[in-house]
Amino acid sequence: QVQLVESGGGLVQAGGSLRLSCAASGSFRSFNAMSWYRQAPGKQRELVATITSRGVTNYADSVKGRFTISRDNAKNTVYLQMNSLKPEDTAVYYCNAEAVVAVGYVEVWGQGTLVTVSS
Repeated sequence: QVQLVESGGGLVQAGGSLRLSCAASGSFRSFNAMSWYRQAPGKQRELVATITSRGVTNYADSVKGRFTISRDNAKNTVYLQMNSLKPEDTAVYYCNAEAVVAVGYVEVWGQGTLVTVSS
């Protein structure tokens, strides 16, 4: 079984910064792509950023230039540095990853961490 646990959410004023972390634990060999999603109240969950096992990144247009995704494979952790935050960034942020396990691959989700940006 593989678990992802997010941390780092909270309340911040517009223009501020937060850094989210997502740490993996359990039984796995490695991770392929690792991603951050978010879901605002009344809206569908959307992809924010993805990083491949080789470090290739991709971002939603709404966060390009403000957010940076990174990973530490030795610590099995993925990060999301969020700068110049806007009220519209308010959402629950979820970590997602494809874990390589003994029998193949499994998609794993974290429980989410709330980010609130005040105007």
